Amino acid sequence: MSDLATMVNTGAAVLAVVVLIIRFKINPAVALVLGSAYLGLTAGLGTEKTVETIATGFGDIMAEVGLLIAFGVLTGVMLQETGAIERLVRALIRVFGVNRMPYALSLTIATALQSIYLDVLLVISAPLARTAAAKMDKKGTARMATALAIGGECGIVLMVPGVGALALAGLLGVPLGKMLLFGLLLVIPTVTIAVAVMFFLFDRGWWNSERDEQPYPADDRPAGDTQVRSGDGQPDAGDAELPDGDGASGAAGKPAGSGGVAVAAPARTRPDTPLPLLMAPLLTALLLIAVGAVLDVAEIHNPVIEFLATPVIALLIGLVGTSIVGRRSVGIDRIQRCITTGFQESGQILVLTGVGGSLAATITATGVGDILGDYFTASTAAPLLMVWAIAAVLHIAVGSVTLSAITAAGILAPVAPALGIDPVLIALAAGAGSLFAVHVTSNTFWLLQSLMGQTTRGTLKTCSVGVSVASVVAIVLIMPLSLAL
Repeated sequence: MSDLATMVNTGAAVLAVVVLIIRFKINPAVALVLGSAYLGLTAGLGTEKTVETIATGFGDIMAEVGLLIAFGVLTGVMLQETGAIERLVRALIRVFGVNRMPYALSLTIATALQSIYLDVLLVISAPLARTAAAKMDKKGTARMATALAIGGECGIVLMVPGVGALALAGLLGVPLGKMLLFGLLLVIPTVTIAVAVMFFLFDRGWWNSERDEQPYPADDRPAGDTQVRSGDGQPDAGDAELPDGDGASGAAGKPAGSGGVAVAAPARTRPDTPLPLLMAPLLTALLLIAVGAVLDVAEIHNPVIEFLATPVIALLIGLVGTSIVGRRSVGIDRIQRCITTGFQESGQILVLTGVGGSLAATITATGVGDILGDYFTASTAAPLLMVWAIAAVLHIAVGSVTLSAITAAGILAPVAPALGIDPVLIALAAGAGSLFAVHVTSNTFWLLQSLMGQTTRGTLKTCSVGVSVASVVAIVLIMPLSLAL
């Protein structure tokens, strides 16, 4: 088969997945498998090889990140059950004050809280963010809504243990410690610059309180009482929801809380459970992973540290530690119930991540990597911009941050060795592109609209434009890294 035919079939497969999800309301997992099958058969892999590639792609990425995603989700639901996140946000307000709160909250969400579902995180933190917004000198709603949107979405795909970052690392074979370090180096300036840019625009008249905000309902409830539920917590294939925990699970036009995960009211912890103790297991796990990455770069080898710093073991330590502390805080029964919920929710994420790996494996098997390797020159700029653009277009069409990032990275992954591109750059570029234009297909959009008291016009500014600015800032910061690695 000619190179042109292979490229056309690859493009058609990706387009078919998008059309099946949006036009025909096919469940994303089913659409991805159908797209993989179409590509394998039209590219000449044959029936047996096509099925084998789909199954192998699913299995390979599950072997890489399956346990990591499950451990991260379980840790997150336990932190939510103990009320640790609500207490953390309140502590940030006390320490930094209301006017510096947007930067503190967005950076905290992006770097330290990515084991929490974004939907859950928004429901817990939004009432407190509104309280801070009311005390700000000017445009408080715009500032806090922007901080929540940028911090939450960036953390999903740029920072471990966000589900998107874990999936990208597994797909591209990036050591998790390396993904953590480079993600941290990227996400801090990206979030800070993007928030500052949006504040600059707001201060120069781009925010109109009368048109961009709406009054809170009379029965607006205080922090901890808001609930977002979706029946039995399972996605409806007819709604083409993308329940990957990235806040992109809603269908266009749905009100807040219509898709995604069931979010229960955060629990109150016992007064003798300090917040640092509640957060210590998760932070310890991230620290172990980071230490392992640093020692690996320094070529320092210690069997004990290497074992503990292995991502699966580190996150297992965090999970067990959070479970022990959680039992002390809210009791064994409640922790057991929330773990059951966590297993249900992680299953949805794992299936989507796995079938995304199936499509990526099929694309690799067709030889697209060799074709792209011949097409591009030794310059790394074009491939990184290309993966960013592909992820951006897919996200605009499909509405899922994680799904668009995985698909874009899978297309470009084979070209990395030929051009000497470090896979971590492809992962970060795909993640950055997938942040572009979070709009009405995203559950995050509708949650922010209702929880932060914005009109649709206002949410387009704080969420759609704000996260898009972060997407552009991220790829601009990634490009110089391609010269250094």
